[in-house]
Parts: sequence; C-alpha cells; structure tokens
Amino acid sequence: MNARTLFERRFSCRSFDTTLLDRETVEAVLEAARWAPNGGNLQPWRFVVVLDSIRRRALAGAAYGQGFLAQAPVVITVCAVPDESATKYGPRGRELYCLQDTAAAAQNILLAATNRGLGSCWVGAFDEAAVARVLESPRNWRPVALIALGQPAETEPQRTRRPLSEITQWFE
Repeated sequence: MNARTLFERRFSCRSFDTTLLDRETVEAVLEAARWAPNGGNLQPWRFVVVLDSIRRRALAGAAYGQGFLAQAPVVITVCAVPDESATKYGPRGRELYCLQDTAAAAQNILLAATNRGLGSCWVGAFDEAAVARVLESPRNWRPVALIALGQPAETEPQRTRRPLSEITQWFE
C-alpha cells in the first residue's frame, strides 16, 4: 500500500484473536525496526520478544492492568541502551537521543505490522522497573515501549486528526 494509506490505516488495536504469529513474520516486523533512523548510526536499541503467556500477563500487570497485552500473541518490548548513545553524544545522547531512536524503531514496528495486516498497539504507560524485572533485562537497558502484536479481532475505527492549520506554524 502507499505510504499515506499505510499511515491512515495504522491504529491502536487492543483486541487480538488467538492466531499465533510465525517467527518469520515477527522477524520481518523487527527488520523494519532495525532500519529506523538513529543518531550516529549507533542503533542503541534492543528488542525483547515475549511469546510466553505468563510473561505477557506479567507485562500487562506492569502496564497497570492493560489486559490486551496478555491477550496479544506477541509483545515486543523496545528498550533503549542510553550508554551506547552517550559514547558519542554524552548526556544528551543518554537522556534524549536514545529515546528518540527507540521511538523511531517503535513507529517502524507499527507501520510494518499494519503493512502485513496485523494489529498493534504502542503502550507507554508502565512501571519501567517492573517491566525490567519481568524481562530480566540488563541494568543498562531502559524499557521505552511495549508493543502488542497479532491478528486484530477488531476493525479499524473511524478516527480524525486536527487540521494542519491548527498544528503547524510557518515562518516564510
């Protein structure tokens, strides 16, 4: 599909059917994340793929009870590695660039999922320390986004966006 259609069709899916995703499909979505723009080509991200239902339930709990995370057959946690950005960019890399980089990777995951007819939802509301414990991740990894992924069990809702004139400022 063309880019505009892809952008408009992406939505936050919070209902998934029980169809499992094959590894090839998940890897194709992750491949899109790998090609996200990032400061200095440092790629300060790690992707933790959770298929295990017990861990998905634990992630839903860490995300303040967002149960659809447990329902989705796959949850991808996008983690930043701030120290990797700091090697080249110091405190700004540690505090900002690594977060921008992982946000770009997360967006690529969402768009790649939509392009494959999958549902996805970016979750940012969670207890970072609890997610890190569930994932048993290294101390230097910072969970930035949880992404539920699977076959949607809901249809794309009608949505609107504010007009460009309300959100854009021009200096000519």
